[in-house]
Amino acid sequence: MATEESLSSYKSKQLIVMRRDLKMRKGKIAAQAGHACVEAVLMALAREDRLQDVYLNIDETGEPCWAGIDDAGEPSALTDWFRFGVAKVCVYVDSEEELLEIAHQGRKQGFLVSLIRDAGLTEFHGEATYTCLAFEPLRASDIDPITGKLPLY
Repeated sequence: MATEESLSSYKSKQLIVMRRDLKMRKGKIAAQAGHACVEAVLMALAREDRLQDVYLNIDETGEPCWAGIDDAGEPSALTDWFRFGVAKVCVYVDSEEELLEIAHQGRKQGFLVSLIRDAGLTEFHGEATYTCLAFEPLRASDIDPITGKLPLY
């Protein structure tokens, strides 16, 4: 059972917050979430000056099967995220205002936030639109106070 301190069973996780009110096609949702996830992880690796520490594991066929990160001292949330499985949790909000407020709350805590603004070329009638955000991988006890009560997407 989850405690107040940690509303999650993950040691570290990446939170993706989607706008459900936009009623995006499934492919658009996947593209927007993927863009946000990758950008947030790259920002976290760059901030920790650890881009050079990322490596590929090779499976029994000789093919790359997953990425890891070399540990340097006390494991960060980012290290735990790579080590124990790249957990992602997708939740939703129902407005741009809610999405921007979540981004603001995260940044106020010092978290890296990838806020995605779609150009609107394929959807949204040509209007640039904020669609989603992703946080850097964080410990559950750090991110759950901001996103722990949001419904799963």
